[in-house]
Amino acid sequence: MACVPLSFFIEGEKGVVDNISGGEKISKRLYEMGFNKGAEVKVVKNDAGTIIVSLSGCRVAIGRGLAQKIMINR
Repeated sequence: MACVPLSFFIEGEKGVVDNISGGEKISKRLYEMGFNKGAEVKVVKNDAGTIIVSLSGCRVAIGRGLAQKIMINR
C-alpha cells in the first residue's frame, strides 16, 4: 500500500494512519487529537481550506498544513 498525505484524500475516502512527519511538538499535538498509528480515518470534507475527518467516532477539523504531515495508507 502506498502512503500519501491526508491532504490528498477526497471526500469519502478512508485510510489508516501510518506515520506523522514533523517535529516532536507537531507529532504530540496530532497524537493528542487521535491521529495515532493504526487509527482509521475517513475524510468528510476536503476543500480549499480546512479538512474535516471522522476519527474514532468524532469529527476533527485540521488545517491543510497539518494534513500534509499525516501519512495515510489507502
